[in-house]
Amino acid sequence: MDNAELLKELRIERHQREDHGRNPGRWLWIGGAIVVLLLLLGGAAQLFFGHRAVTVQTATAVAPSAGSEAGAVLQATGYITARRQATVSAQITGTLTAVLIEEGDHVTRGQVLARLDDSGYKAQLEAAKAQADSAHAQVAQIRTQLTQGSHDAARLESLAARGLVSKQSAEQARTQVDSLRAQLTAQQQQARAADAQAAVAQVNFDYCVVRAPFSGVVTTKDAQVGEIISPLSAGGGFTRTGVGTIVDMDSLEIDVDVNEAYIGRIKPDMPADAVLDAYPDWKIPAHVVAIVPTADRGKATIKVRVALEKKDARVVPDMGARVSFLE
Repeated sequence: MDNAELLKELRIERHQREDHGRNPGRWLWIGGAIVVLLLLLGGAAQLFFGHRAVTVQTATAVAPSAGSEAGAVLQATGYITARRQATVSAQITGTLTAVLIEEGDHVTRGQVLARLDDSGYKAQLEAAKAQADSAHAQVAQIRTQLTQGSHDAARLESLAARGLVSKQSAEQARTQVDSLRAQLTAQQQQARAADAQAAVAQVNFDYCVVRAPFSGVVTTKDAQVGEIISPLSAGGGFTRTGVGTIVDMDSLEIDVDVNEAYIGRIKPDMPADAVLDAYPDWKIPAHVVAIVPTADRGKATIKVRVALEKKDARVVPDMGARVSFLE
């Protein structure tokens, strides 16, 4: 095959060029038809929904909060403590004959909590009272003798002035009166000392009854009937030093440890909210009582006292609490 024939094969005929040129126009018509169809559908939808109210749902954005944490400048944890708490003991050593308390009992000031064996102290009291009575009887006797001696000395002085008796007899009578007066003074001192001894015996006898120093709730019972109780600790574990512990529930407050780096944010009388670990949904109004002026070197904290503004029986000592200090 020569070059002329090759060129003839590569030549494009006129009708082939026209067919190829008409293809883009056909696609344009198809695209236009699709656009028109979409416009018609949009117009129909507008006419259909234009007469109906469209419900619009709105949502309000709320900033997340955590109860008492909102508005808090600082938070700290601590424990419920009692400002007024006492382990009640006898002031003398003795054997318990009665223990009248149990854990959870409410007691009032002066209420009898326990009794000690008082037989020995009762005998001492009776002996001291007898000695005091004897001393007062001697005072009365000497006073009577002094009265009589004063009358005798006055008569002798009168007789001596008239020369009926010697002056020596009158002087002896006056000396006797002075002696009786001195004896009376000494005996009165002895009577007062005997009264003091009787008072001491009475106090020791009264110590056999253990009473509540203030009103509160018994939290522990530390001794039983038959045990020896003493205000002094003794070795061996056979002697008790207390009958029980009483807590004044009206004196409960929270002690929290605040990092010393943030203690500047805390001020006295600053409002706060307290939440007990046992009741996480219960918020208790509170306020700062005082900032204890000492730091814990080991923990780098400072203790802050927080008072509860509402008292409740659910609050008991040693409960864990979280305090939010408010602005």
